[in-house]
Amino acid sequence: MSSFLVPQPLTPDAFAPYGWMLGKGLSHAPAGAAFSNAATDFWREHAFDSGEGGGTEVLWINYRIRDPQVAALEQHLLTQQALVPLTGEVVHVVAASDAQGGPDLATLKAFVLAPGQGVCMRPGCWHSSRVRDGEVACLMLTRVSTTLDLVAHLTEGAPAKESEIRSIAPVTLAL
Repeated sequence: MSSFLVPQPLTPDAFAPYGWMLGKGLSHAPAGAAFSNAATDFWREHAFDSGEGGGTEVLWINYRIRDPQVAALEQHLLTQQALVPLTGEVVHVVAASDAQGGPDLATLKAFVLAPGQGVCMRPGCWHSSRVRDGEVACLMLTRVSTTLDLVAHLTEGAPAKESEIRSIAPVTLAL
């Protein structure tokens, strides 16, 4: 029997145990890291860290999974990972790691990420994503070698070195 998980709105405080909320707005920019005039605004939202020796890449992701049951979580060991939905909402499930490095299901939460918002997960943050309907295109920042490692694992069955996918007791999302 699976437990039930209700997605909550994304806020900086609610997401802090897992990483950083993105899309907080110009008023939250660090001093000296923002510019605003009548034509444009820009500001530092987050200083992304791909880990020692890692190169950062921009990934384009199309999420189509609408299954409300979450029975596995994924983590990346070396890098932060940022996810920003562009064309619709994403329900993003996260959990912190326990003392043995597995998902701590007592910390399992789901957040609604709207276009214009996003998250940047800490290394070791367990996660999975769902959409409510259709397909949602997302922008992702990650580590080049983590993507290559994960693709080799998923397509060829190569051992994953920078990521882990682990089964969990099923949880049903309120989509």
